[in-house]
Amino acid sequence: MNRYFTLVEVANTLGVSRAIVAGWEKNGRLLPVELNGIKLYSEKQLLSFDIYKQLKDTKWDKEEKVQPLRSFHSIELFAGAGGLALGLENAGFEVAFLNELDRHAGATLKKNRPYWNVAVGDIAEIDFARYRNKIDLLSGGFPCQAFSYAGNKLGFGDIRGTLFFELMRAVEEVQPRVFLGENVRGLLNHDKGRTIETIKRKIEDVGYTLVDPHVLKAIYYKVPQKRERLFLVGIRNDLVDKISFHWPAPFERVLTLKDVLKKGEIFSSDAPVSEGQIYPARKKEILSLVPPGGYWRDLPDNLQREYMKKSYFLGGGKTGMARRLSWDEPSLTLTCAPAQKQTERCHPEETRPLTVREYARIQTFPDNWQFAGSMSSQYKQIGNAVPVNLAAAVGRSLIALLNEIERNYPVKNAEKIPDWDMSSEQDAFVWEKRRKYKLASSTE
Repeated sequence: MNRYFTLVEVANTLGVSRAIVAGWEKNGRLLPVELNGIKLYSEKQLLSFDIYKQLKDTKWDKEEKVQPLRSFHSIELFAGAGGLALGLENAGFEVAFLNELDRHAGATLKKNRPYWNVAVGDIAEIDFARYRNKIDLLSGGFPCQAFSYAGNKLGFGDIRGTLFFELMRAVEEVQPRVFLGENVRGLLNHDKGRTIETIKRKIEDVGYTLVDPHVLKAIYYKVPQKRERLFLVGIRNDLVDKISFHWPAPFERVLTLKDVLKKGEIFSSDAPVSEGQIYPARKKEILSLVPPGGYWRDLPDNLQREYMKKSYFLGGGKTGMARRLSWDEPSLTLTCAPAQKQTERCHPEETRPLTVREYARIQTFPDNWQFAGSMSSQYKQIGNAVPVNLAAAVGRSLIALLNEIERNYPVKNAEKIPDWDMSSEQDAFVWEKRRKYKLASSTE
């Protein structure tokens, strides 16, 4: 039986805007039919798109069952609020060490995972030699502002850009079997491609083979958000023979805001009440006139001019301005502040910014994951995080890769957790917390 989809459903599924779908209709790529007065698109037409065929024939359920052949230990750098680390843990990794510079994000990590060995401070001051040849995966979302479209795009001319080289220093000292780097998609084209070529050469210099860099769209990995991230996977040169890496398969459908903010298949209750930013009175009056899924162009012309000011006369769509989200679509990419004029993220129904817990759900953090620091700091931590479900999907692909490596290159005494310095108060504390957590987990 042929299924039919609305314009919004087609846009969600194919990961494009409604305007693009309308353009395809005009040039004949998609031809709608009218049923009961509603314009619909047939599934037969969607099957001409690769992503829809992948959704129809996904291996997501099979990949969810992947289990590590042994304990795989990981190190996480630039850990932030823990989105990547939590996703990797959910996939099956045991976290041996984490580093984060921001004290509020570090407090978040310690609050939620007291058995994680978290070092809060400058990565440049950390000696990784104690972990050499004891770690399976070293991962890190090295700071991306230097490469992003929202930043100043200085790349390696920005001090934050040089943190990639700190990541590579850690890889060189630790010699993990595999490493994972994460960044914005803008890194691929930064400085006309010269930046990514510099990165590739450095990866070769430290003795790793880079899998072709890949941009993953979060909406295809059980994340209700139009967020795109670039992933770099490197395999140590002595382990690459007869080894192949496969990027994760997509989830069977694209989640909408309703799927995570309301009780349903994903969460057993509506999003918890929490603190959040508020709008000034006049801004609230204006935004109250924007329909779900709409933005500044849906306002009367006089209010467009008042709200946009000089931006009204500039080119470009500026679709993030005065933007109200829709229950029936994924969220736009979350930023570090939901009430900024350039990147508005207004609730679909109420005229207010998304709250902290709504932000966290859209990033697929569990409700029991608490964030430390001020409200602004919490928004920033969540906005900068890798969505947990996306991280878990990538993590399962890495587990499958390490399983393949283990079959071909087994490690002796691999079950042993990296050596702990029991004379260190921090190591002794973490070791005891870890022991109690594992004991509690085994009796549940």
